[in-house]
Amino acid sequence: MLRQAARLLARPAISSSSSFAARVRPFSSDLPAAPAEDSGFINAWKKIVPNMDPPATPLTFMKPRPPIPSSIPTKLTVNFVLPYASELSAKEVDMVIIPATTGQMGVLPGHVATIAELKPGVMSVHDGNDVTKYFVSSGFAMIHANSFADIIAVEAVPVDQIDPALVQKGLAEFTQKLSSASTDLEKAEAQIGVDVHSALNSALTG
Repeated sequence: MLRQAARLLARPAISSSSSFAARVRPFSSDLPAAPAEDSGFINAWKKIVPNMDPPATPLTFMKPRPPIPSSIPTKLTVNFVLPYASELSAKEVDMVIIPATTGQMGVLPGHVATIAELKPGVMSVHDGNDVTKYFVSSGFAMIHANSFADIIAVEAVPVDQIDPALVQKGLAEFTQKLSSASTDLEKAEAQIGVDVHSALNSALTG
């Protein structure tokens, strides 16, 4: 047993940096601009059904990935979608400020690739002198190295369409529910309502 252990210990060590580099997955922005053909599936299909063309795979319908420009572009391309609608589609803007869980995050062209979770708050889209503000409930923002930003929200509404009276009413109701809650579930539900309506109120007053 001790001899076997000695032989194992005597084996040449693999460089930790090289093994780590082999395991690291590339960022999405480091992948080829054009989607690669699903060669493994096609080869397997031809072996089993050589006389029939293989069916289309999801890669067939994917648009080529926009390449990373050699210089920082002047505009940020934004896609802003909800489960039931597309608010912005490939819209070129100067800047977007999103309510990330780590704080307000400004995104300009050339921003480093990032994924940020959204919290209830105001997302503002800046295009020249025009600023459009949306209240978002939650979601994610995916910032790509090619100056594209994909923002997905569960719910969103333009700030100018929010009724201040309904916000105040909802805040009062959830505050009352929170003070009278007796179970952990009731407290959690009431706290979420208070947080969302407080963020709505801040969006209107701020």
